This record gives sequence, structure tokens and C-alpha cells, in this order.
Amino acid sequence: MKKIFATAGLAAALICPALGASAQNKPADKASQKFIVKAVEGNLAEVQMGQLAQEKAGSDSVRSFGQMLQQDHSAAAQSSTTVATQIGVTPPSEPNKQQKALHQSLSKLSGEAFDRKFTAEMVKDHKKEIAEYKKMAKKQNDASGAYASQTLPTLQKHLEMAQSLTKGSGKSR
Repeated sequence: MKKIFATAGLAAALICPALGASAQNKPADKASQKFIVKAVEGNLAEVQMGQLAQEKAGSDSVRSFGQMLQQDHSAAAQSSTTVATQIGVTPPSEPNKQQKALHQSLSKLSGEAFDRKFTAEMVKDHKKEIAEYKKMAKKQNDASGAYASQTLPTLQKHLEMAQSLTKGSGKSR
């Protein structure tokens, strides 16, 4: 009889914390889902921004940066879309309204004016993204967290490049 109670007590001790952890994870799941939706939108927006930079930039260095954005964020879009599907989220198929509005605004510029505005926006955007990705990357055993960790170095490289272009925008042809 003692063995039955001891076993039941052990089972309860193992199950109860697991149930508590499960309840605690529900908000985290929502956070992961929200993050990955924003990540997909951001990647789609950066692909379009990269294409726009290749068309509108006044300097070769900004055009090259645009090409890098297009390539890197195309790959990241595929990865983030895969993660979205894995965690049960329907991935967005286009950037959000703010991202579309910025694209529209930048599409009216060209040359040095485009370079200045574009690089400034890329610095601002990548700083914000890096903060969000660092926060998500702390989540262990989470598909969104793994994606964030994997993508962070690329975002940091983009920020560094955008910052250097901001300092010298329009100077190199």
C-alpha cells in the first residue's frame, strides 16, 4: 500500500509542475507566434527594400547593400515562413501597412536623397529588429527562438553596413 501512495505522490509531483509549466508557456507561445509573423513581414519588406535600393540608389555601395538585403532576407523569409508553419501560424504573404508606406515613400526618391533616407531607415529598422531578435533568441527549445538566434548575426552585419553607409552616403559612386 505504501508503494502505491509513494508512486502516486511521485506521479503527482512530476505532473503538477509540468502542468504549471504548460500554463506558463501559453503566453510564450503567443509571443513566439507574434514574433514570427513580424519576422516574416520584416523579411518580405527588406527584400522589397533591397530591390528598390538597386533601382533608386545613387551610389554603388548602397546598390550593393540593397542586393545583400534582398539575398539575405529572401533566405530569412524562407526560414521564418517554415518556422511559422511549424508552430501553426499562417505566414503573411506581404509586408505590413507601415512597411508598405515606407516603401512607397522611398520609391519617390532617387540618387543621393534616396541613399540618405534609405540608409537612415535601415539603421533605425535594424536596431529595432536586433532588439526584438535578441529577446526572442533567449527562448530555449523554441522554434522562433532558434530562428532568431540563427538570424541575429546577419541582422547585425546589416546594421553595421547601414551605419557605415549613413556616414558616407552619397560619397561613393
